[in-house]
This record gives sequence, structure tokens and C-alpha cells, in this order.
Amino acid sequence: MIHWTSHSVAETEKIAEGFAASLSAGDVIACRGGMGMGKTAFARGLARGLGLRDDVSSPTFALVHEYTDGRIPLYHFDMYRINNFEGLYSTGFFDYLEQGGVLLIEWSENIEGALPEGTITLEICRGADENTREIRIEGGRF
Repeated sequence: MIHWTSHSVAETEKIAEGFAASLSAGDVIACRGGMGMGKTAFARGLARGLGLRDDVSSPTFALVHEYTDGRIPLYHFDMYRINNFEGLYSTGFFDYLEQGGVLLIEWSENIEGALPEGTITLEICRGADENTREIRIEGGRF
């Protein structure tokens, strides 16, 4: 397990950008963290680290955002409203597993049974104060 402490949004993005160097096409990242914990900030840094030039935003209402303008595509899911297999299937999740990009899945605990073997776990939680975040990553190639 790798652990970082971030003291700002910019620092969270920088951590994610560095972490992206360890990723390859086909990697799946199961992201856990409450609302406002910095999941989208992490996604922005991850996209930069993957060489993407797209503008990154939260996929809350779209369920998935595709970022493809760069080295390795990033497919950013929000599974907050997904609570059954039919809902998961409707997101195209299983098709995206075969697209050769990195999948970052927010609220991954809602689809835990469908995550592939070898999924990387990312947890972001509040630290000592309102701006501090504890970031933990388990799995993958570090």
C-alpha cells in the first residue's frame, strides 16, 4: 500500500499525476471517498499524468466521461446511482473494460462484485483539517 497526505487540491492533482506513471492501458481503479473528498481533483491529475489534454469534470450526471485526447484514454465513471446489474450494464462498463484505457470508478463500492481481478483500490478521506486528504492506493505496480 502507498499512502500520501495532501494539503490542497493542487497537491492532490500532483500526487495523481505522479501515480499515473505506474499505470497501463487496461488498469481499473476503484475509487472510494465521500462527497467533496477530492475524487475529481485526483481524476484531473491522473488525466494529466496519462498525457491527456481534455478538460476533466465530475461524471455525476453523465455516469461516464471519456477523455481520449492523449497517450492513454481515461474513462471516468460515477457509480453513485448504480445499485444493480442492469444499471451497471446500461453504463457500458463491461464494454469499456475492453477499450484499452484506464478506468477510474467513483463510488466503486456499489459495483464491487463486478470489478475485475487486479483492480487497484484508491481511498481518499479527510485528514486533520478541512483541506487535508489522506490518499491510499493498494494494488497495481509501484
